[in-house]
Amino acid sequence: MIKGISFLRPAGSAAGYERLASFFAALGFAPGKGWHEEGSRGASFLAPLGNLEIVDGRFPSNADVLIEVTSLDSIHQAAEAWLRSQGGDGAVASLSAVTETHWKSRLFTVEPEPGFRVSFWAWSDPVKGKAVALEGDLSAAGMKFAIIVARWNAVVTDRLLDGSLDALVRSGADRSDVEIVRVPGAWEIPAAARACADRGRVDAIITLGCLLRGETAHYEAIYNEVARGIGQSQQETGIPHSFGVLTCENLEQALDRAGIKAGNKGFEAAIAAIEMVSLRKKIQQGGSA
Repeated sequence: MIKGISFLRPAGSAAGYERLASFFAALGFAPGKGWHEEGSRGASFLAPLGNLEIVDGRFPSNADVLIEVTSLDSIHQAAEAWLRSQGGDGAVASLSAVTETHWKSRLFTVEPEPGFRVSFWAWSDPVKGKAVALEGDLSAAGMKFAIIVARWNAVVTDRLLDGSLDALVRSGADRSDVEIVRVPGAWEIPAAARACADRGRVDAIITLGCLLRGETAHYEAIYNEVARGIGQSQQETGIPHSFGVLTCENLEQALDRAGIKAGNKGFEAAIAAIEMVSLRKKIQQGGSA
C-alpha cells in the first residue's frame, strides 16, 4: 500500500543545504525526521497534504515544486523577510510578485538557492479547495424541544429560561412545541432529561441550572454527576441534550453569564440544540447539506 511521497532535491553544497533548511523552517513547515549519515544528510519538511500530479498542456508554473498555502500574502512577506536577512535587497530579486494565474489562483515564485525554484499558491476563491463540512442549520421550524430548568437559584435560571425561549422563538420554533419542565435543583436535571428523552416526543432537550461554589461543600461532586448524567442520557437515547448548567464561584458571576455582561448561556444552549437537531437529521439522511 502507498504510504507517502517524498521529493528529493539536491542542495548543491553544504552552504546551500543550510540556507534551504533555514528558508523552509522560516516559512513554517513542520520538520520531519530527516537523516544524517556518512556522506549525506537530508532535512525533511512536512505538509498535511501531498499530491503527485501529471500535467498535459500548459504548465501551471515555471517551478516544478508547487506548495499550496492558506495565506499567500503572509508567506510572501515571510519569504521576503528571510531573503533580506540573508542577502539584503539584492536577494529579494529572486522573489516574484504575487500574480493571478490562468487557473483561478494567486501565485508567486522564489529561488532561495540558485537552481532551486519553488512556487507558492492559493485559490483566489477562499472556499475553493477546503473540505466541505456538514453543519446544522439554525432554523427551528417544526422542531420540538423540552427545557429542563432548575428552580434552585431561580434568579439566575429564570433568566436562562428567558434566553432559551427567546432563541427558539426567534429561530422559528412554535411556542406550543416547547415544553418546560421544572425540577428542584441541578441534581434532578439528568433524571428529568432522561424521562423526556425516553418518551421520544421531542427532538432535543435543553438543560438549565446554576451551581454556586459557595452554596455547598459538594460543589464538584454535584457538578460531575449532573454533567455525567446529562451526557449519558444523550448518548443512550440519541436525543441531543444541550448543556446550560452554569458552574460559578458566586452569584455575580452567574448573573453575568445569564444576560448581564457575558451573554446569556440559556440562549446559547438553545441555539446549540437547534443546530444539533438539524445536523442529526442531515446525518440520518445520508449527509446531504
